[in-house]
Amino acid sequence: MDRPDPGKQYAGVFPAVKKNGQVYFRASLTYRRKHISLGSFPSPLEAHLAYLEGGRLLSETEISLLSYHSDSPLSFEKWVCLINFRDNGIYFGTPIYMGQKLFYYYISPRHILKFDLDDLFYYSSHKIMRRGNHYFVADYGMQVNIASRHGIKNYAVCGVDYRFINGDNTDFRRENIEILNTYHGVRKIQKKGKTLYTVRIHVKGNYIVGTYLTELEAAIAYNKAIDLLREKGVQKKYTPNYVEGISASKYAEIYSSLEISPKILNFRIS
Repeated sequence: MDRPDPGKQYAGVFPAVKKNGQVYFRASLTYRRKHISLGSFPSPLEAHLAYLEGGRLLSETEISLLSYHSDSPLSFEKWVCLINFRDNGIYFGTPIYMGQKLFYYYISPRHILKFDLDDLFYYSSHKIMRRGNHYFVADYGMQVNIASRHGIKNYAVCGVDYRFINGDNTDFRRENIEILNTYHGVRKIQKKGKTLYTVRIHVKGNYIVGTYLTELEAAIAYNKAIDLLREKGVQKKYTPNYVEGISASKYAEIYSSLEISPKILNFRIS
């Protein structure tokens, strides 16, 4: 015997059954020949209200994202998707609203990230999640910090290793991000009008490894300090700097020539 269809009297509502036999209701609509799912709901009335709200968002241009209300039958994410489709003629499954030379990604009504159009394809298929001040996406089963797309390392500190040029830490356009320090333990400094690179490593406190003329030398000096500390029995797990663009022989030449602070050379485990 077929199951009854308790949702058929409501436009835009379709009943479905979970594996455990529980009935729920899907809402959807078609706009500009595109079929759009509006979500799943516990009752046909709730699904129908979502259908009606979706229709209003797509047809009434005076409704904006600022009109969102917390008791809406649709999520705010779905509001963004529908209003962007209405205004810009393209539907995304993530809460993106298109601008002229950038796009906005809505984490919430008041928390909005800005990106270059070059990033549109990626974020239209990757949902951004937030934990504190960190933003990440699920990519191939892994949590990937979105800052890594800009060359910012996981250990990097805002204001020390990189900065947002206009002071807006929600503006991820590439022209707004400046990488200050690329490598572990390396800090760029100005001394008597000259750019130098100082290296620190943490072993029961911060130790100065040395100051070097180039960022490359500083990165390798940090690696050399790791090796020396391991030889002295330090068990801490350090992440060495991955240095690209030079041959193994050139790396070894720089490595052997670098001077390391006596505090590292003479370090003893107490």
